[in-house]
Amino acid sequence: MSQDCIFCKIISGEIPSKKIFENDHVLAFEDSNPVAPVHALIVPKKHYTDILEISSSEEGRADLCHLMAALTQISEELGVDERGFRLINNCGEEGGQTVLHVHFHLIGGKKLGAGLI
Repeated sequence: MSQDCIFCKIISGEIPSKKIFENDHVLAFEDSNPVAPVHALIVPKKHYTDILEISSSEEGRADLCHLMAALTQISEELGVDERGFRLINNCGEEGGQTVLHVHFHLIGGKKLGAGLI
């Protein structure tokens, strides 16, 4: 956990969130600034700065696998499992990452075009 990370504070319960899914390794919660009817953030409970850091170690890759394995339950809970959704990860400043805790945006609930959002 990083003491100044907003997602770590959400994971610890210090900052409230609208939880969608939680297990020992992963937390999914509603985005506070949604860009679509369904917009969830999916985060590993352990702090990794970005996708490069989480994928650079065996432990990180295991946490990434836990996150991906949770997608079925999360998409079912959100009602987008059969209709489809978009999963986005931003990495680094030029990639649009604004919170330095690896996370994925699950976006759906409407027909999405060919663009990013």
